[in-house]
Amino acid sequence: MLALVTGGSGSGKSEYAENLCLSIHSKKGQIPMVYVATMYPYDEEAHKKIGRHIELRKNKNFDTAECFTNLAGLNLKYSGTTVLLEDLSNLVSNEIWLEGGAGPDTDQAVQAGIEHILAQGADLVVVSNEISSDGMEYDPETVKFQKHIGMLNTWIAGKADFAAEIVYGIPLIHKGKDITF
Repeated sequence: MLALVTGGSGSGKSEYAENLCLSIHSKKGQIPMVYVATMYPYDEEAHKKIGRHIELRKNKNFDTAECFTNLAGLNLKYSGTTVLLEDLSNLVSNEIWLEGGAGPDTDQAVQAGIEHILAQGADLVVVSNEISSDGMEYDPETVKFQKHIGMLNTWIAGKADFAAEIVYGIPLIHKGKDITF
């Protein structure tokens, strides 16, 4: 099963996605879920955000796997587990700009990574950001990033069994309304 959870900054999408993982995973027994952490800890603000997310998922039975690039190289310890990818925007940014990232092949690298996780029998919940809806003009590098996120969000939503947008903490279910977790 593939699920996409999007929303703006501070919308509650991470908490919703974690709870969605818990609900999906509740029928699977004792194997841990996997939290794929993509935020590269490049400064103090990033370290604070990472710490906040660690605190939020404390006692929720997640094993953390840091994966800043090359999602297709991530091999899960447990077949059939539930995986939370937090988040697509950081992964895309890393693939574009970090040394060793996919660069111009970012879309293909991320798609291959998602397919790789699903091929391991995992249920995957992808958290992404709602961007490009503010109507502002940005520099060419930001526009490149926005195009990658837009294309990947569209690809994931098309492939997903479930897609929700979180607005002010309220989930708007766009796909999979008949799915029960």
